[in-house]
Parts: sequence; structure tokens; C-alpha cells
Amino acid sequence: MATEQNQEAQDLQQEQAEQLTQAENEQAEVSVEDLQEQIKTLAENLKLEKARTANAVYEAQKSVERIQRESEKHKDTVLEKFAKELLDSVDNLERAIAAAGDEKSGLSEGVELTLKSLLNTLEKFGVVVVDTANGFNADLHQAVGIAPEAKANEIGTVLQKGYTLKGRLLRPAMVLVGA
Repeated sequence: MATEQNQEAQDLQQEQAEQLTQAENEQAEVSVEDLQEQIKTLAENLKLEKARTANAVYEAQKSVERIQRESEKHKDTVLEKFAKELLDSVDNLERAIAAAGDEKSGLSEGVELTLKSLLNTLEKFGVVVVDTANGFNADLHQAVGIAPEAKANEIGTVLQKGYTLKGRLLRPAMVLVGA
């Protein structure tokens, strides 16, 4: 009878061990499935964060480009305003030279050198005199009257020189045009 009890106890222990092993296997399977699900979730989160990072980098680059464009535009606007103000000085120096006529004195030569220096400086920054030799162009010239001695659509007299800044009109030339 003792052997029967020992046998039953051993059978019971073996049964409990099998149940425990089966429970551990089920937990192991559940754990692997859970881990695979977590890996999948983390991979999706990583893709999302990579996309967000790429978008942030793209937006930063676009902001830098926009700021550079705005800076260039602002610089051009300031240069244009400054050049327009200097054109008054150019006009005054040209009037002073015209008033001196053919008489050459130290003062008139000084004025001529000052004008030449100012025009050279303006040219360095892209300010160029508008061409009036090739006929009337409404985009570059402003007709303020009729010149009877000039042919049709040709410039007779230039009243005030015009200037462009890097290809854009800064001030139109005021001219008399033939009819």
C-alpha cells in the first residue's frame, strides 16, 4: 500500500510538472506574440518619427531659402532707394559742368572728376545710363514733348538721363520725341 501511495504521489507530481510545463509554453508563446506585436508597433512609430524629422528638415531648409530670398530682395530695395537719391547729385554735377561751358578751370575739372568718380561707383553696383541713341522705347523713355526736328519715333532731345539698376528701370529718360 505504501508503494501504491508513493506511485500515486509520483503520478500526481508528474502530472503537475506537465501542467506547469504546458503553462510555461503557453506563456512563452504569448510572450513571443506580444513581443512581435511590440516590435511591429515600434517599427511603425520609428517610421512616423523619421517622416516627421524629414518634414522638419525640409521645412527648415525652405525657411532658410525664403529668408535668403527676402534678404536679397530687401538688399536690392535699399540699393535702389540709395541709387535714386544719388542720381540727384549726378544731375546737379552735370548741370554744373554744362553751366561752366567750354571754360576750363580748376573748379570745373574738379566737378568733372567728381562726376566721373560717382558714375564709376554707380556702375560697380549695376547702375547704368539708359540708351537713347537707338530710338524711343516706352519701357525706358518718358516722352514729355514733341521735337519738331526729329524723325518719327526717334528721340530728339534728352532732357534728363535715365538709369537702370541691374537691368531694371530705376528712372526713365525724359525725352522729346519726333512726331
